Amino acid sequence: MKKNLITFASLATLSAVAFVAGCSPAAPPAAPAPTVTPQPAPTDAHKHAAHGAGPHEGAVADWGGGKYHVEFTVDHDKQEATVYVLGSDEKTAAPVKADKLLLSINDPKFQVDLVATPLEGEKDGVASRFVGKHESLGKVQEFSGTISGEADGTPYAGDFKEEPHAEHDKK
Repeated sequence: MKKNLITFASLATLSAVAFVAGCSPAAPPAAPAPTVTPQPAPTDAHKHAAHGAGPHEGAVADWGGGKYHVEFTVDHDKQEATVYVLGSDEKTAAPVKADKLLLSINDPKFQVDLVATPLEGEKDGVASRFVGKHESLGKVQEFSGTISGEADGTPYAGDFKEEPHAEHDKK
C-alpha cells in the first residue's frame, strides 16, 4: 500500500508539471520593431569640434562650459608656452585670480607650471596671461594636451590640440 501511495504521488506530481508546462498559453507574437528615423545627436550650442585660431593665433579650448576659453601658444625658439585666458567670446582677455596654471602635454608626456604674467593694465592679483618654459617645447610639432588650474576659486580644465600651420612648415 505504501508503494502505491509513493507511485501515485509521483505520478500526480509529474502530471501537474506536465499540465502546467504543456498547457501554458503560447507567448504572444512579438510586436514589429518600431521604425526609427535617425536623428542628429543633441547639440549644445557651445559644444563644437574646433574653436579655430585664437586672437594670438593659438589653439583654443573650452574652459568651464563656455564661461572661459584658454588659448595655447608656443615659441619653440624660447622653449616657452603662453596660455591666455579668454572670455566666452574666445577673443577678449578675461583676467582671473590665479597664481599659476598647469599645462600637461600628451606627446611627449610632460608638464609645465605656467606662472601668472599679467598683461599691461591688469590689476595685481589677476592675470589673463600665464607663461612657462620646458625644453620639450623647443621641438617643432603640433602639441595637444590639457590646461588646468583654479581660477577665482573654481577648478577648470580644457583639452586643446594644435593644428598644422605655416610657421611649422617653414622650420
